[in-house]
Amino acid sequence: MSKRRSMVNMPPKRKVFEVSEPERGRALRACRSQMRKWQIALPSIDPLVLDFGLNDFMRVGEIEFWIANEIRAGYCGKYMFVFDGQTCPLHSHRRKHETFFVVKGRICLRAGRKTLRLSEGSVVPVAPGVVHSFMGEGNALLLELSTPCQIADNVFVEPRTDRWLKKFAG
Repeated sequence: MSKRRSMVNMPPKRKVFEVSEPERGRALRACRSQMRKWQIALPSIDPLVLDFGLNDFMRVGEIEFWIANEIRAGYCGKYMFVFDGQTCPLHSHRRKHETFFVVKGRICLRAGRKTLRLSEGSVVPVAPGVVHSFMGEGNALLLELSTPCQIADNVFVEPRTDRWLKKFAG
């Protein structure tokens, strides 16, 4: 199967949106190595390697494998991989409703006033407007099932990340 970047409504300007080489390549090699150890098949797509504009990928970042982002049909599905200790920063969505499923590993999820420790098989919905973040407790793979992902729908708590994102919201 070919890489399906255009079919899943990937973010525009992705090359300036992502972590650059050689860090991107190192992160992808380490992620794919972990997937082989877990015997997880990955979609044949070009993933996003994100540091959320903070230039500290191993502390704040994630790798996203967008499987589908079907705006007209009303759904999105993507794998999100975080390394041990790596955090997806605090943010919320104006319209997007997400459900996270922990495929492998463990995460610490902060959602609203709750902090949850989640392991393989855990499922947690996050409603629009709920501020949330997660951190890998060891390497972890999540499946996000949600309403469509649109960049302008994200609101980050960290001002630098919010400004970084607004550059790409078009």
